[in-house]
Amino acid sequence: MVKIKEVSAKPILDSRGEETILVRIKTDIGEFSASAPNGKSKSKFEKSPYKKDLKGDIKVLKQLEEYFADEVFEKFEDLKEIEDILEGHVGANTMFALEAATLKAIATQNKKEIWEIINHKAKKFPRFVGNCIGGGKHSNQDKKPTFQEFLLLPSKKSAKKNFEIMKKIKKEVELELQIKDSSFKSKKNDENAWQTGLSEYEILKILQNTEIPIGVDVAASSFFKRKRYLYENPKIVRSTEEQFEYISSLISNFGIFYVEDPFNEEDFESFSKLLKKHPSTLIVGDDLIATNHKRLKKAIEMKSINAVIVKPNQCGSLIEVKRVCEIAKANKIRIVFSHRSGETEENILADLAFGFEADFLKCGIDGKERETKIRRLIEIEKILEKSKQK
Repeated sequence: MVKIKEVSAKPILDSRGEETILVRIKTDIGEFSASAPNGKSKSKFEKSPYKKDLKGDIKVLKQLEEYFADEVFEKFEDLKEIEDILEGHVGANTMFALEAATLKAIATQNKKEIWEIINHKAKKFPRFVGNCIGGGKHSNQDKKPTFQEFLLLPSKKSAKKNFEIMKKIKKEVELELQIKDSSFKSKKNDENAWQTGLSEYEILKILQNTEIPIGVDVAASSFFKRKRYLYENPKIVRSTEEQFEYISSLISNFGIFYVEDPFNEEDFESFSKLLKKHPSTLIVGDDLIATNHKRLKKAIEMKSINAVIVKPNQCGSLIEVKRVCEIAKANKIRIVFSHRSGETEENILADLAFGFEADFLKCGIDGKERETKIRRLIEIEKILEKSKQK
């Protein structure tokens, strides 16, 4: 059993150089820490990262420290005790970081990997979803694609092989961008994806030749204003009906396998209409769901999606993450665990994705904060390979 003796926290910088939280716990078996990422493109339905601000949450953790002394943590479900103590007092980032640190302690106490505490029978490896070219809120240049991410989804059985494929194709895409985009300077955005002045149509023409499944994160809520979709490159205003026809045509013309947030975060009906027309395409809800089981249930009832993004710090609760995953599995909804744009070197996302037997892990392609998650999944792969040989 794990007993928490002390709880402390401090600000650290994420991959964008912005402050986020690192929580450290002192237990009877040692010290453990975990950090939370920051999102830039956020759903209005996700919980606030902090109750008031980061410093306020740090102060509250210290004030409530003594409440943890009476608790015993032995299994995943015991994380509910943390939520009972902190709910309403801190934000989602703080809650997630503390729960993640505690999960690490439970794993160490039980002499198991973190994912084994979630599901010791887990054996399904998620496919990578790698961000190759970026736009929208994640890119800071003036001329850029309106869509937020252009994605690679290699489908080999080996995580290591898929990582190598993504890196190779990203390098090849760089050469193509140098030819097709005279303004391209081989610069990367805040998710380490290539920045370009090309439109989404021009980018998809390049990615179409990669010979692996491709996807897009439209992040439609980010450019939905006054009930219209306001495109910047080129400048076009589309109604909801026109947005539907445009997205549908891109799926058909480019064989897009994965489409995330093609409509604004309240438009369950348009999601449903798109899924009905393209049932073999993954229609993925992120801002639409915000890792909230009630919104997921509504999406299932309306047949709006066949895949859901899970971002632990959207809700702050690993208990809620489990609930969302259970509902998704019961209804044959694919699960995509995802990083955030402002990332840290925390790698527990890989254990969560594997432990909950997610279908996909979206964590970028390169950059130390992204690669730490990829390399952790590859490490898990090696651990299982060794166990099979025994």
